[in-house]
Amino acid sequence: MKTISLDNYTDKYESLRMERHDGILEVALHTNGNPMIFSKTVHDELGFAFADIAADRENKVVVLTGTGDRFCTDFDPESFKSFNGLGDNITASGWDRTIWRGRHNMRNLLDVPVPMIGVVNGPATVHCELPLLCDIVLSSDTAVFQDASHFGNGVAPGDGIQVAMLLLMGLNRGRYFFLTEQNLSATEALDLGLVNEVLPPEQLMPRAREIAARIAKLPPLALRYARTLLTMQLRQLMDVGVGYGLALEGLSAIDLPNYQA
Repeated sequence: MKTISLDNYTDKYESLRMERHDGILEVALHTNGNPMIFSKTVHDELGFAFADIAADRENKVVVLTGTGDRFCTDFDPESFKSFNGLGDNITASGWDRTIWRGRHNMRNLLDVPVPMIGVVNGPATVHCELPLLCDIVLSSDTAVFQDASHFGNGVAPGDGIQVAMLLLMGLNRGRYFFLTEQNLSATEALDLGLVNEVLPPEQLMPRAREIAARIAKLPPLALRYARTLLTMQLRQLMDVGVGYGLALEGLSAIDLPNYQA
């Protein structure tokens, strides 16, 4: 694998702000410096950013978080229209690009070869699986978890969130989560094992840095191989589930205008 340095990618991405100290890379997702709005830009950048992070062997631990008082609560469907079409404008070739990008994003997140700490800085109702797929998850006591962008909007949840939540929550709890549009508090997420610690917002990053500093002192190959082993099941399930899931999500999206009519 080609190796790169932080200078090659730290200012490369519009929606990711990155800085590193003592081998600990902090990655904050954002939109114009504000809380992230999940858009085509974010969708386009995530997989490539994770690949760059993975290729930089100076990274010992990665801390992934959001910006401001929430992780992500907004979705920008208009930004995707020129890419894959939506509703009655969707095309097979356009949705094929969505399938490729979705698989690329999930695979590259899980292929980051060092431990990852997810810091949920507030409500995560759009793509909450991103921080939850990290090895250690810290949550603000202000956070809530939901899948607000799929089933309630008439679209099957197939872009990887279904793989993550069914595995993390268990089949019955996971199906209930999606089909009822369940909104989980931080405490409920802790009780279900989705997150490891719940803290006041101002304590999140200090705690993440404390854990990261301890982990970063361990031998590099221990870090890399532990991450590989601990994500093996997730990577296998994502490889199977995301392509198939996004194909079915696309079919449900195509039919949505007929239902609304």
